[in-house]
Amino acid sequence: MYRVFKAVCDFIIAFFGIIILFPLFIFVGLLVAIDSRGPVIFKQERVGKNQKIFKMYKFRTMKTIDVPFDINHPVIRNDNANLTRVGKWIRRFKIDEFLQLFNVLRGDMSLIGPRPLKVEYLEHYEPWELQKFDVRPGMSGLAQVRGNGHLSSKERSYYDVEYAKTRSLKLDAEILFKTVLVLLGGEDRFIRHVSEKNMRRMVVSYIREENDMAKETAAPSTRKK
Repeated sequence: MYRVFKAVCDFIIAFFGIIILFPLFIFVGLLVAIDSRGPVIFKQERVGKNQKIFKMYKFRTMKTIDVPFDINHPVIRNDNANLTRVGKWIRRFKIDEFLQLFNVLRGDMSLIGPRPLKVEYLEHYEPWELQKFDVRPGMSGLAQVRGNGHLSSKERSYYDVEYAKTRSLKLDAEILFKTVLVLLGGEDRFIRHVSEKNMRRMVVSYIREENDMAKETAAPSTRKK
C-alpha cells in the first residue's frame, strides 16, 4: 500500500510541480546561460534502484564539469572555486535540483529517498552499503536533513540504508518538512554525525541478515538429501 501511494504521490506532485515551476525554470535557465559559457542543463549518469544507471538532470552550476572524483567528499561545497556566480546562489537554495522533477516523473527517482551518486562510487561501496539501492533514489533524503555535505561518505550511506530499511509515509513527511527547514536555515544547523557504535551495529545487522538468508537457502537442499 505504501509503495503504491508513494508512487502515485510522486507522479502527481512532479507533474503539477513542473507546470507551476516552469516559469522559474525559464528564468533560471536564462541566468545560467548569461552568467557563463556551457550548457544550461547538466546531465550525468547516476546509480538508481537495483543499481540501474540513469541520467539525472540539474541546472549547471559549475564553470567546468570536469570535477575530480573524491570518494570521501561526494558533495561539492558552496565555497568551491569552480562554481559560477549564479551557481552559488541556486545551489544554496537547491534550485539546481528542481529539474529532477522530470526524473521523478519518468520513474527514475522519487521525491524522498537516498541521493543518487556518480557511477564511480559503485566499486568503492562495502556490501552493506548496497542496501541503499533497494529503493528509488530521491531529490532529498535522510542524509540531506542530517548534515549532507558535512557528513562522511560512510555516514551518508548509513542514513541511506537506514531509510531503505525503515521507510514509511511518516518518515517521508518528516524528511520533506525538514528539507524545507534546511533550505531556510542551511545544512550546518542540522548536522547529526553517526557514532562508531551505530555504524558497527549497522554492519553487524547486515552480516546477520545475510547469514540467515544463506541458511534459509541451504535448508531445502539439506532436506532433499
